[in-house]
Amino acid sequence: MSRKAIRFNATPFAYHQELEIEIDSLTNLGKGVGRVNDWVVFVSQSLPGERVLARVFRNSASFSEADLVSVIRASPDRVEPLCPIFGQCGGCQYQNLSYPAQLQWKRDQVAELLQRMAGIDFPVSPPHPSPLTYGYRSKITPHFQKPKNGEMGPIGFLLDGRMQQIIDVPNCPIASETINATLPRIRREVTANARSFKKGATLLLRDSLDGYVCTDPTEMCEQQVGDLKFSFHAGEFFQNNPHILPDFADHVKREALGDGGVTHLVDAYCGSGLFCLSSAREFESAVGIEISESSIDWAKRNASQNGITNCRFIHGDASQIFAEVSFPPAKTAVVIDPPRKGSNPEFLEQLVTFGPRRIVYVSCNPSTQIRDLEILKEPYRITNIQPFDLFPQTKHLECVVTLEKK
Repeated sequence: MSRKAIRFNATPFAYHQELEIEIDSLTNLGKGVGRVNDWVVFVSQSLPGERVLARVFRNSASFSEADLVSVIRASPDRVEPLCPIFGQCGGCQYQNLSYPAQLQWKRDQVAELLQRMAGIDFPVSPPHPSPLTYGYRSKITPHFQKPKNGEMGPIGFLLDGRMQQIIDVPNCPIASETINATLPRIRREVTANARSFKKGATLLLRDSLDGYVCTDPTEMCEQQVGDLKFSFHAGEFFQNNPHILPDFADHVKREALGDGGVTHLVDAYCGSGLFCLSSAREFESAVGIEISESSIDWAKRNASQNGITNCRFIHGDASQIFAEVSFPPAKTAVVIDPPRKGSNPEFLEQLVTFGPRRIVYVSCNPSTQIRDLEILKEPYRITNIQPFDLFPQTKHLECVVTLEKK
């Protein structure tokens, strides 16, 4: 993919200079890492163990970035991408890497981050694989920019490495069959009404039960997880790989229970109740806390429709998140599943002050999770680190870290 030179820094390489490079490893953004005379070069779509021809498009202060021109010696883990626009669309990073190798690299990256960011040397378990490696996503959000002269442009996702350009995506191989069956109709409707859009927009396609695809963020969406049915607004957060969710939720429940002695559960970022309700029947009582009133309403509805009576939900004030929790800390486990930015220091301080026997920290961003472990590692010790691959073919990973009070 050619890139225009804007204020190009010609040190140490000229613009579009071609280099033969040995690729040693992968970044957590899915780019190959090689060196030329000890100078780091990141090469898109290249894999460890490969020798490649790369074309430089940017020199930064301590590294360069290059596009892949050709593979001189291929990795045995290289596979043919299923998507014809892989490498252009920014949605996937690993379609050219075999699935076992994807899992291994994701495990290694968590271990490296632990050591480098927090000085923690603890064995990371092999990632729990997704039952489906394609066709697993139950939600996609294609974008389009403001139509020009009444003509609709591309409808899809951002180009790899670009903040403003969108590539047209008529079909997404990691999305479910029902979403891909619905997508052409939505694209036709949007294109036919191009003149009605005064600016760009984001579309929503989200699977619900019985093959229905929600396209309105305010619609009620339903998902089955094990023997529980969850309802929520289609535009609200809910995990997007339903095929792995039963195993994911079961693991969180088992880790919260531990080897006994825990009788109460607190889910401190409960959303519509996924972890709290999936675990509640194994505890004497459970509490879900959430700062979103809408999510609390859905969580209460989900408890009722699933016949769960020992779980209550609190609209929590972030400054006093545990104020209404009367459980004995020594018999309590706390599950936390914060957004990508992680927990803030004020919350972590409250968590440590409350002092539960066990913490199960679920995260979609190992970097911010490990940052938070820096605070938790003094009063708590890690007992288990289990990644879950909710997002095959992509750089994303969920990681569950279990901590016991020292």
